[in-house]
Amino acid sequence: MSEPLLIQTKDLSVTFSIGNGVFKKQQLKAVDGISIDIPKGSFFGVVGESGSGKTTLGRALLNAVPISDGHATYDDGEVTYDLADLDGAALKDYRKRAQLIFQDPYAALSPRMTVRDIIAEPLEVMGLTANREETDARVREIAAKCRLNLEHLRRFPHAFSGGQRQRISIARALVSGPQFIVADESVAALDVSIQADILNLLKSIQQEMGLTFLFISHDLSVVAHTCDHVAVMYLGRIVESAPTRQLFKNARHPYTKALFSAIPSLDPDDRGSAQKLVGEIPSPTNQPTGCKFHTRCPYVTELCKQQEPPLVTCEEGHAVSCHRWEELQEGITA
Repeated sequence: MSEPLLIQTKDLSVTFSIGNGVFKKQQLKAVDGISIDIPKGSFFGVVGESGSGKTTLGRALLNAVPISDGHATYDDGEVTYDLADLDGAALKDYRKRAQLIFQDPYAALSPRMTVRDIIAEPLEVMGLTANREETDARVREIAAKCRLNLEHLRRFPHAFSGGQRQRISIARALVSGPQFIVADESVAALDVSIQADILNLLKSIQQEMGLTFLFISHDLSVVAHTCDHVAVMYLGRIVESAPTRQLFKNARHPYTKALFSAIPSLDPDDRGSAQKLVGEIPSPTNQPTGCKFHTRCPYVTELCKQQEPPLVTCEEGHAVSCHRWEELQEGITA
């Protein structure tokens, strides 16, 4: 039996108006018609280049940026929220249930606050505890889960390494008892050895507390280590989505294949066969017609330039947005 859905979106779009009185305003569509289902208790990954809309999607699901079009719902079995229409008491309650782990552990923590005060701040702001003793008990409980001891709570952030600071950030995100966590490139700023430690911590916490993660990353090896399902984004749209093992075994979209081909090999004699993508990702304010990827795709046809491919299911749980995916699967590349 499949898990119930915690987050569900349908044609979700986020558009920003940029410019001022001097320059003509332009519409920047950072997220364009995203439909995803995130089951409760899952580790859902989103990958793509910088500028693909990953972070904006995560912030939209946290109600940190306004949703321009489409629908997004949160349903944890106790309450159901329409994320495009949250305010007042409902928004305050949603803040307890959905939290963010920031990318940079050095910039995310106030240098003027002790670790205890940093972790306790959400409890005090949201009014989740009745007194200081209750707050301290909750802080110690969460700190222990994140492998922080009592001595750490009395120190300031400058006394810690990057990995320790990220554990502090994780503890701050968990202290309000959320159900949904957005981890936005949360290990990108860390050394490789520390990345593994933080990823293992996130997985153990997820299993222990029954949390649901939206894990945003540009590193496919990190996604492979943690995620149950992966959505690949390009220029605000999902071009491929599948269970992690299935995606890594049999990627269908040319962009996904290019990303996989760029993963470094541990074999020093393996020169690899990286597929070079020509050019840069187009500007979100001046998007190409048809398939958004056609300006960089080696298999582009006139149909690709004129008509945007729908996201279609090619097998159970696996969807792809490409006019030629069936031909490419059979090895036809001309």
